[in-house]
Amino acid sequence: MSRLPTCEHLLLERDGWRLHLTLNRPYVRNAMSFAMVEEIMSVFDAIRDRHDVRAVIIRGAGGNFCSGGDIKDMAAARQAAPGADGVDPLAHTNRLFGAMLTEVNQAPQAVIALIEGAAMGGGFGLACVSDVALAHTDAVFKLPETSLGVPPAQIAPFIVQRIGLTQARRLAVTGGKIDADEARSLGLVHEVASDTLILEERLETVLAQIGRCAPAAIGTTKRLMLAANQTPLSELLDRGSHEFAAALRSPEGVEGTVAFMQRRRPSWAETHADERTDDPKNAD
Repeated sequence: MSRLPTCEHLLLERDGWRLHLTLNRPYVRNAMSFAMVEEIMSVFDAIRDRHDVRAVIIRGAGGNFCSGGDIKDMAAARQAAPGADGVDPLAHTNRLFGAMLTEVNQAPQAVIALIEGAAMGGGFGLACVSDVALAHTDAVFKLPETSLGVPPAQIAPFIVQRIGLTQARRLAVTGGKIDADEARSLGLVHEVASDTLILEERLETVLAQIGRCAPAAIGTTKRLMLAANQTPLSELLDRGSHEFAAALRSPEGVEGTVAFMQRRRPSWAETHADERTDDPKNAD
């Protein structure tokens, strides 16, 4: 079993089958340095095959979600010379953001974004690759890249997938600044809460709902859904039939169907959904 990595720019807290991942650079509104991006990738890489981690909750420290990429890091990369491969170091570091978003997007776990304050640039992108996004009513979403003279190159595809081409284009050409209510109307976030207590209550409700779902089935369903726009329908349905057959024959599938016939909750809901612990031994 892979251990969780030691992180300098993230706070990691296990709570039973939940993993709380907090972006922890509050002095810059949790702007993502290259080091933070690599840490996020290392965390999701470590939990990819872990069945004891069923949900990841991403939030920011200090009242802000994430203000985007760290401009100082980008300025330093602009001064760097191309490597032996001749690739512009700016292209290499920018691509790192896309790799991180892809890693989060493809995680087999349920990914929940809890958004307060600023969600800009890369923070906007993180919201787009979450399975469930919950926002405080004071949250502000913005794509500042075009106002800085650059495109949101690594974020743009995920925005289109999340809210559609028409709205994504509008936000791109206007430097799109929207509030939480508009973010909900666009489908960027799913729920908006008027205060922090209600936001946390909504999070617990969502986690309870996730706890009733089988972990492997969630991962399989996410893979099929993410392939929907990239795979011919007939091929995807063929693939889905084999995934379904394998799932139904698996211990999880047998337990789920038997529990249904016996009119009881399946084992993952009984023994894991309500399991919570602060025991440091479970931190990795």
